[in-house]
Amino acid sequence: MATFGGTNPTLSNLAARMDPDGKISAIIEILNATNDILDDMTVIECNDGTNHKTTIRSGLPSVTWRLLNYGVQPSKSRTVQVSDSTGQLEAYAEVDKTLAELHNNSSQFRLSEDMAFLEAMNQEMASTLIYGNTAADPEKFMGLAPRYASTSAENGENIIDAAGTGSDNTSVWFIVWSPLIAHCLYPKGTKAGLTHEDLGQVTLTDAAGGLYEGLRTHYKWHLGFTLRDWRGVARIANIDVSELADAGETGFDGANLPNLMIKAYNKIRMKLRMGRAVIYANETVLTALDLIASNKSNTWFTKGDGVDGNPIIKFRGIPIKQVDAILDTEAAIS
Repeated sequence: MATFGGTNPTLSNLAARMDPDGKISAIIEILNATNDILDDMTVIECNDGTNHKTTIRSGLPSVTWRLLNYGVQPSKSRTVQVSDSTGQLEAYAEVDKTLAELHNNSSQFRLSEDMAFLEAMNQEMASTLIYGNTAADPEKFMGLAPRYASTSAENGENIIDAAGTGSDNTSVWFIVWSPLIAHCLYPKGTKAGLTHEDLGQVTLTDAAGGLYEGLRTHYKWHLGFTLRDWRGVARIANIDVSELADAGETGFDGANLPNLMIKAYNKIRMKLRMGRAVIYANETVLTALDLIASNKSNTWFTKGDGVDGNPIIKFRGIPIKQVDAILDTEAAIS
């Protein structure tokens, strides 16, 4: 499989090579404008149909200081194989054929009418990437939150507890996107990203049973997620949203965001050279961080322009991007 940007192909990279007519690329650009995470996630083709099998090293071999005349027992590393599935998100958009023909550019009109479907699919996919749980919804794929849901689990050391309680909490995610750490999936032999097919003219039925001619478009997005090395992802969990109201004011230490982010940063620090690191937060947290960054006493955050010219906040050089699929109503985890 061809790769872009080294071994870290993004969804936009893959879409750019698939349709010379640019149809898919145009849709991808629309999605990127409303969901920053699509710019960043590494996307790899599955190696087992609609599933992806990954071998993870679960233990190191033992080593021995040898005495003269004494031997060394042979040993070996331990590995475990995990399999992650993909999910298929679909939608059909329909418009009145006569209405479409009243516009000079029927294709552009249909796309503008379909925007609601595109946004709905975008929001659902982003939400599944964060909270998808195949134990509760087997038709989806396993997202991030169920994988980092217990501080007593093996990967619990990469969960930074902000000490919030109740159900008005949120999270900040540090992710190193890489084929060796965390990446998204698409089924073997298919196209990556959101695809659409113009099904042409069809006979539609109105609410009263009347018939009329319409134009139908089919949208499909097949995606999954796999985590090869949990040490390359860190979650700051249990951030009490109510404590962020005074962010940026002198003496503010609500949720201790800078300290928490330093702890999360050091959890993934050794993996930074292996991929592309991004920090994700929702609007509530991003606003708090922006206010902290604007305070003259700030020494943790820097401000600059992103690739699209929009202002972006960075923490120790890592961009912080907005993902509103991250809720303000998370229940506290322990």
